[in-house]
Amino acid sequence: MTDLLIQNARIVNEGREFDGDLRIRGDRIETIGTGLSARPGEKVLNANGRVLMPGVIDAQVHFREPGMEYKGNLDTEPAAAVAGGVTSYLDMPNTKPPALSNDVLEDKYTRAAGRSRANFGFYFGASNDNLENIRRINPKTTPGLKIFMGASTGNMLVDDPAVLEGMFADCPTPIITHCEDTPMIDAEIAKARAIYGEDIPVDLHGEIRSRAACFKSTELAISMAKRFDTSLHVLHISTAEELMLFSPGPVMGKRITAETCVHFLHFAREDYARLGNLIKCNPAIKEASDRAALLRAVAEDRVDVLATDHAPHTWDEKQQKYEKAPSGLPLVQFFLVCALQKVRDGHFSLPHLVRKICHAPAQRFDIADRGFLREGYFADLVLVEPDGGTTVTRESVVSRCGWSPFEGERFDARVAATFVNGELAWNGSQLVGPPIGRRLEFAR
Repeated sequence: MTDLLIQNARIVNEGREFDGDLRIRGDRIETIGTGLSARPGEKVLNANGRVLMPGVIDAQVHFREPGMEYKGNLDTEPAAAVAGGVTSYLDMPNTKPPALSNDVLEDKYTRAAGRSRANFGFYFGASNDNLENIRRINPKTTPGLKIFMGASTGNMLVDDPAVLEGMFADCPTPIITHCEDTPMIDAEIAKARAIYGEDIPVDLHGEIRSRAACFKSTELAISMAKRFDTSLHVLHISTAEELMLFSPGPVMGKRITAETCVHFLHFAREDYARLGNLIKCNPAIKEASDRAALLRAVAEDRVDVLATDHAPHTWDEKQQKYEKAPSGLPLVQFFLVCALQKVRDGHFSLPHLVRKICHAPAQRFDIADRGFLREGYFADLVLVEPDGGTTVTRESVVSRCGWSPFEGERFDARVAATFVNGELAWNGSQLVGPPIGRRLEFAR
């Protein structure tokens, strides 16, 4: 490993912005200060006033391996992550096979070792028939238990009330939920088929996967968490109504927390006319008023974590008719620059954003020694050029699917460098060095 001194940076960390220097020794941050001088043999990087922040932790991704490697895998999607300043990720269990047992969970960790450019953690999955496996989870092996309380692929929809109660009562880790009410969705899709047949307009997606379906399921999850005193984290909040179910305040003081995703802060219903199935996701992108409410909720700490729900599908899959086109957007590579645009637009401050995408994920999921610029912590860092500019083109996409819903857009900021475990992984234009991502440790 190479020792490195980063000088003349605009450091953003733990609610502060200040000019300073940071020394990396091995895979850790050794010193944060001002006026640090280079040691003999030490490499020096002059940041020239660019922003230095902790590496982003994306707490919700679908990197598709095992079973769907033609969409993305543990080589390509972590590469896209570090190209966008994401140094750690938490991957969802709905792979093939799904991570419903410890054996499958450990197989995913084995697959990622030596291949993933970013640090990795994998969620345990829930089904109607794996409650005993859940009770035996070792909390140090996974960030949490993912429950699909709404439509999902395979057998991962948990709709047995007794099983749900058992999970909320006995799970030894935080529970992470996808909340949509399946019967309500099924009723709406039946209505749409009766009117449109196979030609359902995609801009009805937010009505089919309705705000009422989201609210009902989220309200159920929260009521169960309160009943059993469960540590609950509700994923990808998409409506203004759901936000009222959560309390503002610091993430560390909460048993029930909320997440939203960057695409809900960026797109709204009018964008279906331009992008169609390219922005079809579950839960659905809804109205501009919901987008505005979510931006306010991030600013007031009602939403605790901002993530992507990165979910690559092939271009051809997305060109199918509405019902056959799969849901999900590839977002991890442009997550940070898109979120930084919301700072530029005045919705919240840069230190506030760093809290949502770096500090809070580490705190909520007990990730050891990451998510902050602290002496002794792992040197996962991002150097950002605020006015460097990022124009999203098809050619710039690193994800295996090869496309982005942001194509043609220009963001003001640019990721100038990404460091993972003390080593340069992205130099602003290309990937650098071998994959050195590590298995995340959970301090429980």
